[in-house]
Amino acid sequence: MSKETSKRQQRREQIRRKEKQNRLITIGVIALAALFVAFLIIYPSMKPVGSVVVPPNFERFNADFNAAGNPDAPITITEYSDFQCPYCRLFYQGTESALEKQFVETGQVYFVYKSMGKFIGSESKAAAEAAYCAGDQGKFWQMHDILFSNQTGENVGAFSKNRLDAFVDKIGLDRNAYDSCFSSGKYSSRADQDQKDATASGVRATPSFVLSYEVNGEKKERLIEGAQGIDVFSQEIQAALAEMGK
Repeated sequence: MSKETSKRQQRREQIRRKEKQNRLITIGVIALAALFVAFLIIYPSMKPVGSVVVPPNFERFNADFNAAGNPDAPITITEYSDFQCPYCRLFYQGTESALEKQFVETGQVYFVYKSMGKFIGSESKAAAEAAYCAGDQGKFWQMHDILFSNQTGENVGAFSKNRLDAFVDKIGLDRNAYDSCFSSGKYSSRADQDQKDATASGVRATPSFVLSYEVNGEKKERLIEGAQGIDVFSQEIQAALAEMGK
């Protein structure tokens, strides 16, 4: 065998070893990346549940699934919200009870809560679906309240499956029925539709409130943006009632 042939064989062998080494490195990098992605997916469910804040009881007047009040009220207020939104929590804590007492219980307003799908992130949609599943057992508003009371940030695990399960147990839902509803994705499309409805009504941020009513058979809408105080709602409601001649 000539020296030139021997050198070519050596070079080919070096190339083969290098290619094998590169393949092994590529496989290793892919495996590590897959493990990292799996960790990101699994870790939230492994985190300790931690303490759960149970909010004071807040009974809605004539509650029916995600609505409260008289469906025949002259004004419907639809809240478009996100359970991870801190300003939505402020509305729940600071204004909603006054709105309930002054306008829902008096028959002037029919109040409806809708999510904004995954507006802020995947935990937003999971929380919305959990609330709707609780609604199947007549406890939409109890889940609504405990979700807002345990808000800790955006997509940080506050509404992981383990945490949602803990809320379910705290408000006394039938766990088997809830698990069946949630795992089936029964309300996934409804949460998505909520966001589409919001966009169609000109909603750009949470919370936003669409006041809808009729004047001489023509549908009218007013939009309130942000966690406004009861004075702003009162002003808009009174203006709508005056427009209707009430």
